[in-house]
Amino acid sequence: MKQLIFLIVVIGLGIGLSVAVSRLRSGARPAAGNTLDSPATDSSPTKVAADKTRYPKYREIVKPSGFVNTDKITLGELVGKKVILLDIMTYSCINCVRTFPYLVEWYDKYKDDGLEIVAIHTPEFAFEKKKENVQAAMNKYGLKFPVVMDNDYATWNAYGNRYWPRKYLIDIDGYIVYDHIGEGAYDETERKIQTLLRERADRLGVADKVEKDMAKPEAEEVNRFTVKSPETYFGALRQSYSGYTIAEEGRVTAFAEPDVIRPNQLYLVGDWKITGEYAEAAGAGAKIIFKYSAQKVFLVASANTAVRATILRDGEPVGAGQGSDVKDSVVEFKNEDLYRLIEDSAGGEHVLEIIMEKPGARVFAFTFG
Repeated sequence: MKQLIFLIVVIGLGIGLSVAVSRLRSGARPAAGNTLDSPATDSSPTKVAADKTRYPKYREIVKPSGFVNTDKITLGELVGKKVILLDIMTYSCINCVRTFPYLVEWYDKYKDDGLEIVAIHTPEFAFEKKKENVQAAMNKYGLKFPVVMDNDYATWNAYGNRYWPRKYLIDIDGYIVYDHIGEGAYDETERKIQTLLRERADRLGVADKVEKDMAKPEAEEVNRFTVKSPETYFGALRQSYSGYTIAEEGRVTAFAEPDVIRPNQLYLVGDWKITGEYAEAAGAGAKIIFKYSAQKVFLVASANTAVRATILRDGEPVGAGQGSDVKDSVVEFKNEDLYRLIEDSAGGEHVLEIIMEKPGARVFAFTFG
């Protein structure tokens, strides 16, 4: 999951007040997985309906910046009719992406039983404010439910949220009866969905056709014991693990090859321009070096025109361990998206090198799995 840190700065990135954030690996979440309720031991409607005063009421969507998969939606129009799964997410977040197969299956499985999923898409990076990017991502991952663009963090703040992803379940009476931070706890979440849908059926006097089995989609699982590298940012606002010093933000700086490559330190080599959100390769042969410990490596990146880059691991073409966005040890950066660079069969410590064929690639953040 990603966690908001308390820094608001004005920067000239075209995003006005930009909220600086850092992500946490999804293993760093509350052990119980949810912050409002433990899984119900009695799923009968009578049990669910009892004593709701300890739960907070839902908060309405605030100042939406736009909608995807719908013309407009409010939570108020659903309360009293539906059970709502409110999912706060953003499309370049690998922690969010790994939950998407479950959202797809739950929506298909329970929408006719009265479940509505409403995604609150709160962007981490400026490019995630673009509706066309959000729509393309929803299409890519097969997400068909309503998506609310929360570009100004208005709904995020209304819920006092600090994490991507975060899932709230709102019952037929409008109470937030379940609150889960991060990935995982899929069976627990689904059992709660089933319980709330049975309560809805009882309340509305309709037949209870809710299935009792658990969804088992083809989803990416994380062995958190193999991930020992932290999420790492390239932009000046959130550099925590950089092995280089910026001469002046926004101007091209030539970086030398490091004498020693330390674990979990980000090194740039060649000509780079550092901005608040990203580092942009400013010359052919510009290189990124990172000694990581994980099974998988992801990079949020983009380019105005396509830029090819060679991926080396321990000084050799990555070969069989290459990710799905890499072919013959070469990746092409263009779309503003999350790129899968390494998807190995097992975790381990390796030196990753990314060598740009020409200038123009913008790199935002490494994440690991």
